[in-house]
Amino acid sequence: MLTTLNTAYSDTRAADLAWALGREPLPALATLDLELAGARVQLRLLGASHQVLLEEEGGDCSETVACIAGSRTPLPLGIAKRVGDWEYEFAARVERLAPGAFAGRAQELLALVSDHPHGLVGVFPGSPHAFTALLAQRRGGQVHWRTWHAYPQDGQLVATRTRVGVRPGALRLSRSGAGTA
Repeated sequence: MLTTLNTAYSDTRAADLAWALGREPLPALATLDLELAGARVQLRLLGASHQVLLEEEGGDCSETVACIAGSRTPLPLGIAKRVGDWEYEFAARVERLAPGAFAGRAQELLALVSDHPHGLVGVFPGSPHAFTALLAQRRGGQVHWRTWHAYPQDGQLVATRTRVGVRPGALRLSRSGAGTA
């Protein structure tokens, strides 16, 4: 789903992005609700980038990558954590591209995500290549999502990749009454 966001950039540089896990839902400019084989996923475009909310039998998870006032957690290159019965993995990278290469990569990503039934893209005013895009899917017992945050003025594209899945044996143990692992 492609939408034009009626707001100015809040995060104007890749270096302004911060990462947070477990935040409450923030005000969203656009959302996409998905049901992925028992997992409820909400993709959320914020004026300051993105938030993904995941609810499943094993619990819930909230990931925020945005310009967060007062945040002391910059965007990590990679992180792995346990969240309740889940394993959470996150990775980020910043691509620096020449203007022509940036425009081509932006068009490619906009087409890929806006045409996907589990994709949400918000284009910011001022440049057709200023956007935030999210794409979610389920593979086996895991929910995956990827995001892209485009900064055409600097030729920077921030790409993130997240995987959330139940730890092996955790759900089985909690269902048997033996507690969680």
